[in-house]
Amino acid sequence: MRSPMIRPYLTTRSLTPENQETPINFIDGGPVDIQLFYRRNHFSYPGMTNVNYWLPVNGLVANPKWFSLQDLRGMPSKTLKVVLECAGNKRSLFEPKTPGEQWGKGAVSQGYWKGVPLRLLLEQAGVMGSAKEIVVQGHDFGKRTDTDSLYSYKRSLPIEKALHPDTIVAYEYNGEPLPVKHGSPLRLIVPQWYAMASVKWIKQIRVIDSSFEGPFQSTDYVYYPNKENDEGAYPVTTMNVNATIQQPLDMDVKNTGKHMIKGIAWSGEGQITKVEISTDGGQTWAEADLIKESDVGYGWTNWAYEWHVAKKGEFTILAKATDFQNRTQPVTPFWNRKGYGYNAIEKITVKIE
Repeated sequence: MRSPMIRPYLTTRSLTPENQETPINFIDGGPVDIQLFYRRNHFSYPGMTNVNYWLPVNGLVANPKWFSLQDLRGMPSKTLKVVLECAGNKRSLFEPKTPGEQWGKGAVSQGYWKGVPLRLLLEQAGVMGSAKEIVVQGHDFGKRTDTDSLYSYKRSLPIEKALHPDTIVAYEYNGEPLPVKHGSPLRLIVPQWYAMASVKWIKQIRVIDSSFEGPFQSTDYVYYPNKENDEGAYPVTTMNVNATIQQPLDMDVKNTGKHMIKGIAWSGEGQITKVEISTDGGQTWAEADLIKESDVGYGWTNWAYEWHVAKKGEFTILAKATDFQNRTQPVTPFWNRKGYGYNAIEKITVKIE
């Protein structure tokens, strides 16, 4: 049991813009406190105020709309438990290395998001039949490293994903108003997709009849399987099945006896159905206990395995999750030039003395 006077902190990856990891090894498995929720930014925080804030919905709509925060709070809402994972989570584990923020295992968090289904806003505006995508623009902007031009952060969703009843425009997290560092006053929440789709500080929502080609859509957040060219490139969307061992820590020193191996597993394709553990480097496997919750929703699954170890030495512990679609973690990650979607079998080493 951890002392109430001792608490974990975010792990800093960069300061400008601010990018910090959740101390994932020390999260209890429930909703992550907003102070420990990972922070991913492309630019500096926008100067925002809730005073006189309006959200425009325009483009290919019959009735362009401007929604106030009061309007949204008065509309039918839903609260969803959702895990958000940066597409670059675990990037530092790729071999060979890939450029970008060198995330460890903590660019992932979960909690309860409350907001209005995006489809309600689009229905009120009257989306035209020729609509193909919904472009969501954030208030954050700045220069990219590959150009001197200023860009706002913009991402699009296919019309089908935008109209999914669980794609929401959120204004609360864990029962509290969204803080500025996590998208206040409004952010998009797109369950099951990597978090680049969940645009923060929404400035406007625009309906278009073409494929959006902004740099955060067509240059970044694209899988490039080849190091030398763009052949075979395709967009980053749905989260891969993944698992993380929270305890013990990699390179921990333990004594002989009984130890709990515990962690989390998640997927963008339905619930986790199985987590397998190996304590001998993959020679043999056993199933961990899945800790069932009544409201998993789009959250992660907690799991635990009781390990009895009688001999001394170094042990390689592996964890492998399988989801409802029978997707499972590969032995070797799918290497791609920008380092997205790492989901190889989880691996740590523990020394028993």
